[in-house]
Amino acid sequence: MLNYIWVGMIAVSFLCSAVTGRMEELCAAVSEGADKAVRLVLSMAGVMCLWSGMMKAAENSGLTRLLSKMLSPILCALMPDYPKDSRAMQAVCANVTANILGLGNAATPLGILAMKEMQKTNTLKTAPNNSMIAFVVMNTASVQLIPATVAALRKACGSASPYGILTYTWAASLTALAAGLLLVKLFSRRKKEGRLRKSSVLTPFRPSF
Repeated sequence: MLNYIWVGMIAVSFLCSAVTGRMEELCAAVSEGADKAVRLVLSMAGVMCLWSGMMKAAENSGLTRLLSKMLSPILCALMPDYPKDSRAMQAVCANVTANILGLGNAATPLGILAMKEMQKTNTLKTAPNNSMIAFVVMNTASVQLIPATVAALRKACGSASPYGILTYTWAASLTALAAGLLLVKLFSRRKKEGRLRKSSVLTPFRPSF
């Protein structure tokens, strides 16, 4: 879908520049944007390599497994549809741990694996259950100890304090996570109450005598 959106934006840009007679300005902007993109990638490379190496060292030292064990009780309480020792919960714990440590390359396949394992035991195959929705919310909030990508972008753009956003990032991501999980719980409770009311209406009355 995104590919169609990008192609549409490019086509509209060329059409507008051709109609307004500003094709030369468009070509200059394209060249300048490509040059800035390469400069930005090169300026970000050092910071990204640094934090990727540190996170890889944390993974090899066992810190990732330790953090996964610490988060397991909390995640099981948030996703009661799956037992603690199930493959689904193991993948969920590994994914959340990788996200917290900023291991994006490891978090993506672990997230896909977790959703596949959760779907295997999902009773309704056409829609996600509450635990799956909570898992998506947690990934969307993406709580990270070190937002290396944002810090690298700030440094590349000339920020004097690229890591000065840490407290604000933690506060924003934790608030988004809490709000998202609260909404999941509220809507799941309303859904359960609606099912109970529906079943009570449809169940015929049977006298006890």
